[in-house]
Amino acid sequence: MEVHRPDIRENSAAAQARFDSGHQVGDIARRLYDPKESGVLLDPHQDGFDATFERTQGLLDTSQPIFEAGFKTNEALAFADVMLPIRKAGKLTWKMVEVKSSTSVKDYHLDDAAIQVFIARASGVALAGASVACIDSEWVYPGGEDYSGLLRETDVTDQAFGRDAEVRGWIADAQRAVASEQEPTVKMGKQCRTPFECGFSAYCQSLVPVAEHPISQLPGRLGKALQRLIDAGDLTDLRDVPDDLLNDKQLRVKKAALSGQPFFDESGAAQALEPYKLPAYFMDFETIQFAVPVWQGTRPYQQIPFQFSVHRLSATGTLSHHSFLDLSGEDPSLGFAKALLATCDEPGPVFTYNAPFEKSRIQELAMRFPPFATALVGLVDRVVDLLPVAREHYYHPEQEGSWSIKSLLPSLCPDLDYAQLDGVQDGGMAMEAYREALSATPERKAEIERQLIAYCALDTLALVRLWSTFSGLKLTVAASMTSQAEQAT
Repeated sequence: MEVHRPDIRENSAAAQARFDSGHQVGDIARRLYDPKESGVLLDPHQDGFDATFERTQGLLDTSQPIFEAGFKTNEALAFADVMLPIRKAGKLTWKMVEVKSSTSVKDYHLDDAAIQVFIARASGVALAGASVACIDSEWVYPGGEDYSGLLRETDVTDQAFGRDAEVRGWIADAQRAVASEQEPTVKMGKQCRTPFECGFSAYCQSLVPVAEHPISQLPGRLGKALQRLIDAGDLTDLRDVPDDLLNDKQLRVKKAALSGQPFFDESGAAQALEPYKLPAYFMDFETIQFAVPVWQGTRPYQQIPFQFSVHRLSATGTLSHHSFLDLSGEDPSLGFAKALLATCDEPGPVFTYNAPFEKSRIQELAMRFPPFATALVGLVDRVVDLLPVAREHYYHPEQEGSWSIKSLLPSLCPDLDYAQLDGVQDGGMAMEAYREALSATPERKAEIERQLIAYCALDTLALVRLWSTFSGLKLTVAASMTSQAEQAT
């Protein structure tokens, strides 16, 4: 498909973020492996493949580090992230380093290294060893553009060398597939999403007959017996799934899908929320993460909160909104922590959806800023998660097996529609908007600011509405919530 139908590839936002991270890490790797700046960076897309292969061969006679060196045989080609010169007994040899933006060496990294090593050696490179360099997730950025220690190198020479027969088989299989005029008929499976989501999954899915009630709606881990039936192709529709192969929650999803009737244990939901009295807060965070940290004291891939929205519901039913957003480009963490504590300064439960996320961010802030640790830990103790309440006591067929807040709202609060928002409509878009804002014009930054505030406000307004429905206290705050909904959208 990459060769014959590249036009129908669809990279997800997650895939694009992974590509971007890879570029960032590659830039840092060149600085770390070439501190004297004596190395050479090749660019096959600009210079052409043949020119890159030819230039690589010439550079292999020098003692300069080479980045994106190109190698080819009659059957395959490869580009190595880093080639480092090594003198052994007076002879020039090379060490290959594959740089990965992940935080540990994976099995597919070893396969990748084996392929690179095979092609390099087959093209005549005197290769002495191979390594995989991954990000050390425990490393803390000291600031000052000092990234020494960001990458942790693992020698994979033993795992990469000596696999020539295996690699030849892979290349032969690939050549046969590319030479075929017809797409191979392969059933969709875990290879479509492991180790990453395939960019052609949407195309392949469009060729699969759509079941009226797809089994994919079943939540959680499927039992081994059920999974075997699915893998064998014997099951595609929920109607054909035996009840005794489902757990209670999966059985609830099946019954709702087939009957079209929602499940709502109103008394159970109200009882779960009964201990938590007003006033109450409804909280949601937006975060950003960088493979290569940009702020002192932060780690690779650490979730840094740059925005929060908090709705406060008073004992009399008055709803007010408070928010924090820092688009300055400076580390927002300390300002975020201070503003959050000031906003949630009175006693009362703090409702979230999927509380471990917000709790973890607050705990990280407590560790980073000891003067505020006690207050922040106290805030964590007040957090109440609405997600378990929803999972245990509510399900609508429109959710299609998901309890995400965006799956719940169409049935519970149809007037709160994220599609009505301008620009930012989900967490991934919020991250991208934040990145854009850091280098945007003042006018564009102001527009992004409005979009982010509206999006995050709708998240917490949705929490208020869920709480209202589950607690059974709808009428008390209806007028205020309508007003807030109009402002948010």
